[in-house]
Amino acid sequence: MSAPTLDPVLAHIDAHIENAIAHLFELLRIPSVSTDPAYKDDCDMAADWLVQDLKSIGFDATKRATSGHPMVVAHAGDTGPHVMFYGHYDVQPVDPLDLWDSPPFEPSLETGDLGPVIRARGSSDDKGQLMTFVEACRAWKSVHGTLPGKISMFFEGEEESSSPSLVPFMTENAEELTADIALICDTGLFGNDTPGIVTRLRGLLGEELTVTGPSKDLHSGMYGGVSMNPARVLAKIITALHDDNGRITIPNFYDGVRELSPEIATQWDRLNFDSDGFLAQVGLSKPAGEQGRTALEMIWSRPTCEVNGIWGGYTGAGFKTVLPSQASAKISFRLVGQQDPNAIRESFRSMVQSLLPSDCSVEFKEHGTSAGSEMATDNPAFEAARLALSDEWPQAAAFVGCGGSIPIAGHFKTILGMDAMLIGFARDNDAIHSPNEKYDQRSFHKGIRSWARILHQLYS
Repeated sequence: MSAPTLDPVLAHIDAHIENAIAHLFELLRIPSVSTDPAYKDDCDMAADWLVQDLKSIGFDATKRATSGHPMVVAHAGDTGPHVMFYGHYDVQPVDPLDLWDSPPFEPSLETGDLGPVIRARGSSDDKGQLMTFVEACRAWKSVHGTLPGKISMFFEGEEESSSPSLVPFMTENAEELTADIALICDTGLFGNDTPGIVTRLRGLLGEELTVTGPSKDLHSGMYGGVSMNPARVLAKIITALHDDNGRITIPNFYDGVRELSPEIATQWDRLNFDSDGFLAQVGLSKPAGEQGRTALEMIWSRPTCEVNGIWGGYTGAGFKTVLPSQASAKISFRLVGQQDPNAIRESFRSMVQSLLPSDCSVEFKEHGTSAGSEMATDNPAFEAARLALSDEWPQAAAFVGCGGSIPIAGHFKTILGMDAMLIGFARDNDAIHSPNEKYDQRSFHKGIRSWARILHQLYS
């Protein structure tokens, strides 16, 4: 395909951006809150709206029932590589409602720091992002009468409520849902002008432990000094999890952790990440992770061990001189590369057991596992997308990481054997999951243009 094939599509997007915003506003008005049963009919309505909209631009679209909210699956075209686009139409609850400056399901255009913003629940997460791809396809169909190649859509309605129906649905429909590559629009820009393609996601392992010593809480005047205090034992265990250089001391913890390639390290260096400013905005000044690592390495490509909660003894008002019978903590691990969550769980528990004095016991409670994922960026689609994004945005796109976990990307890999490109246009100040959520009109507009450029590159 030649550049003249793309140029009229971009011109059509620019000329019809108001129509695209109007389409998005229709979807934003539907209060598709997945976690609250009171909004079940609204979730159905959002799925129906998407089915009809996709049909209007040439997709064979259907609503598929699940044990929870429905999936939307659509297909079009039969030539070239097969791409599968994923998004979610459900949204977070709006509480606390009194902190919203305008009704959350009455979308509006308001003034923002980089121009107009679209204000509504779901504007950024994920309806606005989802519709960037749909609008790119609409523009392509309007200009050329057909889509550029074989494209499928897969929208779920339970992402904001832990996706209970997702894995069963993907497993049961694996043949239909398998494509050459998945495209996910649920991430953001790096700063204001640099698009990123997320190629690595950290997994997550959660552990809760309770150390028990004496059979009941004890008077510290009668038993202090002579009896073992579980809070002291727990503090020793937590302290032992890291050495003085910030490395995690659990045996074999770093098995499967790979170093960055020189190419990726160079791209990250060019991002000129302001680690001092990043920490300053939360009242901190010094990185606390592994010494000798950059802040982006710590966030995107290194594993972590963090205490998320710790309790024991008397924590009410005033003071009570008690030695607690029990002390507890919740500890999470962000995992990368080929780290095995189950092996780490066993190693962690063995280490804790080895640090217990004879008068204490420990009970564990697991809180789920997910492995990290890393995409094969030698797939030509990744570089094609990076070049396309670089043509649209002021700064060149980079292959970046994500400190959090996005389970769908891992499911595409483990269930369907597909790599995924995570490309999004949100900004850090979009207030997703919070009152006054917004999505920059600039992100929406340039996001549509970005997907048109990517489609052009993929089908050239």
